Amino acid sequence: MNESLIACPAVLALELAGGGSPDRLELTRDEAQTLAALMADDLHTLLPGVETARLAVAGALFDGVELLRPGFPVYATLEELARRIPRVTGASGVVAFGTHEGHMPAEPLVPDPAYVGGPMRLMPWILLVPADEAEEMGSRMEVELVGRGEAGTATADFLMRTLGMRLEHARYLSRNDLIALTCVQYEHVNLAPLWTVLEAALLTPYKDETALGSRGLPLHYAEGRVGIPGPAAWFAQAGSKQGDAAHEFAGTLFELRQYAALLAAHHVPLHLEDQSAQTAGYLVEPMAEADSALPPPKLYAHEAAGLGMAAITVAQPAPGKARILAHGYPLAPDALAPLLDTLVGRYGATAEIHALGRVLLDADGALSAPAPVVH
Repeated sequence: MNESLIACPAVLALELAGGGSPDRLELTRDEAQTLAALMADDLHTLLPGVETARLAVAGALFDGVELLRPGFPVYATLEELARRIPRVTGASGVVAFGTHEGHMPAEPLVPDPAYVGGPMRLMPWILLVPADEAEEMGSRMEVELVGRGEAGTATADFLMRTLGMRLEHARYLSRNDLIALTCVQYEHVNLAPLWTVLEAALLTPYKDETALGSRGLPLHYAEGRVGIPGPAAWFAQAGSKQGDAAHEFAGTLFELRQYAALLAAHHVPLHLEDQSAQTAGYLVEPMAEADSALPPPKLYAHEAAGLGMAAITVAQPAPGKARILAHGYPLAPDALAPLLDTLVGRYGATAEIHALGRVLLDADGALSAPAPVVH
């Protein structure tokens, strides 16, 4: 009667000791089943009456960004696999999924090694609970796990031996606990505005949400993605120009790169609000069409400490003032080359990059390019 079961999602949170890392990120099928049986023993103590539920464990270690993505694909896959297995009494109330001949049973259950560097690894699990018990079980999980959810010694020892790692803590948390913990972590590093739109993408994807970055850049979540205004146009109109305006604009771009990296990790697309097209890793802010009466466009690189090439401006030399056609912003570490290719192809610019050595703004605070010298 799988249709009458409600999924209550959770994690086993593993805090690694001394900057270590596991030997591998996945358990074999047999290892996962052994671990799931140990976890079931823990949960019988923490959640009396849990016998009426089915425990399903994904034998893989993830980072939080992989579990907290719109639609919760890791959990959705785990639930789908668990529901395919016929429910019978006894020990088969516990199911686990690990590798068989080196492969997990579904792609969403494969951890991405790009996110292996964090101090905490997370193993997702769910309880499939009869519908008339689900609300009570979910409430108990919220109270009991965060309060006294330390994993048993046998569970922690098995994980340390099997995956070759040392643990400070192994603790059961509900998925809501994980969301709350992530919120606190992001707020601690001054990313509260980003969390506002990420939380909307996770929990209320049907609603619009807005937030302001710490430097005032608006963030707007709608229809599954986060939009921002063109950074140069926004800064010229509304950015803070107290003191060193170029430094302020570079700070805005630094913050934008942080936002872009985390949005990408959570699989929430970022785009410029007045454009339907999206490109991975960079943004292009169009400003004007090329003037055929002027020389071919050139590329100018704005540079700032900590950012390298912070922005690329496409401009045509014109008497007295350059004609600005577009600005490009490399947001991901590997995005500069494809951004340059796009600007050369779209605007017919010469491929040579003219390094400015600084962020160049005009008198109005608009991102600019050098004016040709008039003799």
